[in-house]
Amino acid sequence: MSVSIDSQRLWDSLMAMAEIGPTENGGSCRLALTEEDAAGRRLLIEWCEAIGCTVRVDRVGNLFIRRAGECDDLDPVATGSHLDTQPKGGRFDGVLGVLAGLEVFRTLHDQGIVTERPLELVVWTNEEGCRFAPAMVASGTYAGEFSVESTLARKDRDGVTLGEALDATGFAGPVPVGEPRLASFFELHIEQGPVLEEEGESLGVVTGVQGMRWFDVTFTGQSAHAGPTPMRYRHDALAAAARLIDRLQAHALADESGDTKVTCGCLDIEAASRNVIPGEVRLTVDLRHVVEAELDALEAVFEYELAVAGEAFGVAVHSERIWKSPVVHFNTGCIESLETAVRAQGVPYRRMMSGAGHDSVYVSRVAPTAMIFIPCRDGISHNEAEYATPEHCALGCQVLLEAMLEKAGMATA
Repeated sequence: MSVSIDSQRLWDSLMAMAEIGPTENGGSCRLALTEEDAAGRRLLIEWCEAIGCTVRVDRVGNLFIRRAGECDDLDPVATGSHLDTQPKGGRFDGVLGVLAGLEVFRTLHDQGIVTERPLELVVWTNEEGCRFAPAMVASGTYAGEFSVESTLARKDRDGVTLGEALDATGFAGPVPVGEPRLASFFELHIEQGPVLEEEGESLGVVTGVQGMRWFDVTFTGQSAHAGPTPMRYRHDALAAAARLIDRLQAHALADESGDTKVTCGCLDIEAASRNVIPGEVRLTVDLRHVVEAELDALEAVFEYELAVAGEAFGVAVHSERIWKSPVVHFNTGCIESLETAVRAQGVPYRRMMSGAGHDSVYVSRVAPTAMIFIPCRDGISHNEAEYATPEHCALGCQVLLEAMLEKAGMATA
């Protein structure tokens, strides 16, 4: 039996969600557990309850939306992603994976199809990590990487804890974290990079995710007047930070494979002034690689260059690794299910590793997992200009539907 999603309805849902927390240049701002994020969640719940789904919320705010199966006591086949965004994020990152799952449910509802296993649509809390660090903390808690207590205690820049934000938005649920168990999990996502578009390929079957490590770094020197203080007597924290950044960039660029990635995304100068030598600088360092041993080596380079920069400019250095996500390899059976569905579409595709982190990283530790990518224009993401075509969104959703039906089984139609 041929079952096809409604591509226009999927697109309309994406555009309706984008109306919540719109930004000036056509993007989205729904920081985790803000009122905008909560409004997006409530709209999704309304859509799902309209087709007979039931909703549960666990203690860290993860939403589990169930479509009953013929054998409803079996572990569900699941899909999902996240609805929270970056401060000036796009309309597709995470949201596509959630609303594609909704479209799968709507399509099955329209055609009266009941699967043998139940289906679950999951919305993971705070995937982005831009309000409560680190990223993917709630799916990580579900997988046992973080304790519930430590997750609820994480604070944003204003000192609000994740637990307080859950209470304020009404998403502090009663379900024990780690439930329900999942028979398998699929996540549809935009690539967030340029490879598929550059190679003229419509889909990517994701076989795993590169390893990532996040560090908070502080350089502590001495503030002084820019005029009377000779260069050789300075303890310039910003100059030391600049040296570190330059050396790490040079090391990454020397890797011709392109697999070494270094990013310093946040830089904070204490009491910054035009004519004051910076006495304290804080920055973030993000290290990534597709091979765990190479990621170890990259961390060693970082530690060495950090020490050298501090010594060269006479400043103290402090570094704390706040997050470590090892290289992930997804489940062979789930990869094969996606690849079968992709081949049925008759479009060019590739197997690929993900360069970005996703909730699937943690879910894969406790359930068979795989991902599907669609291209995004110019490879741009975490940006208001982020865009994926209606045709690619529909194509990815159709693959998701077919892979989920293959895993869940069709009981009736």
